[in-house]
Amino acid sequence: MNLTVIGSGYVGLVTGTCFAEMGHHVTCVDVDARKVENLNKGILPIYEPGLDTMVRNNARAGRLTFTTSLREAMRTSNIHFIAVGTPPGEDGSADLQYVLSVAREIGANLEDYAVVIDKSTVPVGTAERVREAINVELLRRGREIEFDVVSNPEFLKEGAAIDDFMKPDRIVVGAEEERAIEIMRELYADFTRSHDRLLVMGVRDAEMTKYVANAMLATKISFMNEVANLCDRMGVDVENVRTGIGSDSRIGYSFIYPGCGYGGSCFPKDVKALIRMAAANGFYPRLLEAVEARNEEQKGYLFGKIATHYGPELKGRVFGLWGLAFKPGTDDMREAPSKILLGQLLEAGARVQAYDPVAMDVAREELPAEWFADGRLTLVDQQYAALEGADALALVTEWRPFRHPDFGIMRRLMRPDPVIFDGRNQYSPDNMAADGFVYYGVGR
Repeated sequence: MNLTVIGSGYVGLVTGTCFAEMGHHVTCVDVDARKVENLNKGILPIYEPGLDTMVRNNARAGRLTFTTSLREAMRTSNIHFIAVGTPPGEDGSADLQYVLSVAREIGANLEDYAVVIDKSTVPVGTAERVREAINVELLRRGREIEFDVVSNPEFLKEGAAIDDFMKPDRIVVGAEEERAIEIMRELYADFTRSHDRLLVMGVRDAEMTKYVANAMLATKISFMNEVANLCDRMGVDVENVRTGIGSDSRIGYSFIYPGCGYGGSCFPKDVKALIRMAAANGFYPRLLEAVEARNEEQKGYLFGKIATHYGPELKGRVFGLWGLAFKPGTDDMREAPSKILLGQLLEAGARVQAYDPVAMDVAREELPAEWFADGRLTLVDQQYAALEGADALALVTEWRPFRHPDFGIMRRLMRPDPVIFDGRNQYSPDNMAADGFVYYGVGR
């Protein structure tokens, strides 16, 4: 099948590449000429394990191409995925300007029947607005051309996006017309051979499903972080509690790991957007408000432990920081807890030596320039270099190389009486004490 994917960011690039991998011909369209030029050279705008190789292989095979011209791409395709960004507005609602701009351009260039698929995370009712935008352009042109609008939300985890796409738990399709449903079944047939994972529902139902899925996962995280705070005050080890409740099949172990808060481009944005949708419909979402509030407070958890141990004035103190990305497997620093902790440490007068396996370039671009002034923040190129002359280590992102470090090397590099502030509960308190570290975990 010939597909057009509009938007070559995280969702669009993974979607287009994975369809090309299954033999489809995919044209990815983006308004950013520099990005398109780089993609045609095999240079990706994001980090996702395995994606660079897949992009280059499929481009070399002629199944994956990149262009800035939607008009040209639409000449050979009648399936158009909209995968552009929906950043949060000032009030937390999703900004649909890019989605609707694409819809208008589709309407301006549509010549034959097509299926227009909303892949971006969009509020309930967006498909209707996309349909209206296309119809306005067709009316302006004096054309009557049939088309269908489908909601097909993505459920990709950064760091595991290829596996999530190629081996999906479910494929949600929100569609009203049988013709569009059959096209979607054919499109996803190779992904559902062993088990029919394609769930057909109403368009508005599919749009809501995406938000509720992310809000539910965020709720589990915030709930466990709240429990961890209580465990802190009651002499309870939350890791034992986590094991105790996770063994219950009704609860499970996924997303009940306490830590220093969630980040990224999805959970914070989608929880805010769902809260905004509730308010717009006259409903006060008490639970969602609490989920968001707990997460914002949790991002300050590690600094609270640091201030309790050293006092609020940290001038002369040096901290090694492991992990800048919001989670392992990505270079994404959007809403990352590390940025909150860095700001708090620097504001208190500390110096910080930070390391991340893949997010260093992003950090140089995104972190405020003044943070690097006078050596206050240094980005180092090796994890142990972050600990040279450090009073303490703050572990923020649980990358695999951080899980079993050489504590003997760490102790020799750090100043006397070294302290570990473990924001992801990677280490055993007893083992840390035996190795000569003062240790603080989350809820331990």
